[in-house]
Amino acid sequence: MKVGIIGASGYTGYELLRLLLSHPEGEITVLTAERHAGKEISEVFPGLSRLLDLPLIPLRPEKVAEEADLFFVALPHGASMETVKALLERGKRVIDLSADFRLKDPSTYGKYYGPHRFPELLQEAVYGLPEVHRDLIRRARLVANPGCYPTGVILGLLPLAEEGLLPSKGVVVDAKSGVSGAGRNPTEKTHFPEVAEAIWPYNVGTHRHIPEMEQELSLLAGEQIRVLFAPHLVPMNRGILSTIYVPLGKEISPDEIHRIYRHRYGGEPFIRLLPPGVLPSTSQVRGTNYCDIGVQCFEEQLVVVTAIDNLTKGASGQAIQNMNLMIGLPEATGLLSTPLFP
Repeated sequence: MKVGIIGASGYTGYELLRLLLSHPEGEITVLTAERHAGKEISEVFPGLSRLLDLPLIPLRPEKVAEEADLFFVALPHGASMETVKALLERGKRVIDLSADFRLKDPSTYGKYYGPHRFPELLQEAVYGLPEVHRDLIRRARLVANPGCYPTGVILGLLPLAEEGLLPSKGVVVDAKSGVSGAGRNPTEKTHFPEVAEAIWPYNVGTHRHIPEMEQELSLLAGEQIRVLFAPHLVPMNRGILSTIYVPLGKEISPDEIHRIYRHRYGGEPFIRLLPPGVLPSTSQVRGTNYCDIGVQCFEEQLVVVTAIDNLTKGASGQAIQNMNLMIGLPEATGLLSTPLFP
């Protein structure tokens, strides 16, 4: 399968390249990057020297579309939709890593990101969380790759939502992310002296990933779900740890909770449910497509902790998982790597 990466010079672009280079069926045929156009990809990422020799070219959809069958679009929110539409019009299948097609309601999108120029595509786009929408992804021509925070949160709460155990309000998520989640373009807040030896809460209760979480959890639960989300920036490169507090309203035994999670996730290739009493760490999923989940019960209160790599399961690895489904490959093809540790 010939694949192209639109916006290949960012962190998610590099992660796509790293994973696709060891993928048995993914042939990288075209790369775009405006700021680095004209350079070889190995000039931008020296670690790719002798592994991939392709030039970075300017984004011209009508020309780029001729070079591949499936495209990963890794452009900023708001900048992606024009390119996605142009590729779809030329018969290409697209996995979009921005937020431009994740939300079904154009007014909700507008509140957090600005006006959507192609709202008709919002209903067609499939939310690319394979553990929920696997069958739809297989048939899709446009997949909206989930956000990094929503991936860990939704996977942590999915079994409860399906079992009718997720309350409509009162769920609190305390999430901590590595700095790469802010992207490669430097800002004052991601400058080393600002980040090192500090933990920063930001956009508490207003983060733009909240509607994405609530949309999918409400769909699973069959009723409107509200989440209080408190993200934090921590001084590490990659990884997200989400600690989720769930008031159950009744006491459920730890054995029953673990049975529910084991039953739901027993056949999932990238969900690792940890034994009772064991909680996950970002160090154990680094560079992998796994989501590790730990669950603890305290009378009527449940604590769910999830760990993912924000660049892999939270972005590029999940995108390739979606590609595998779209082109009829085993879902885990090219993704069964071991964690980078220590």
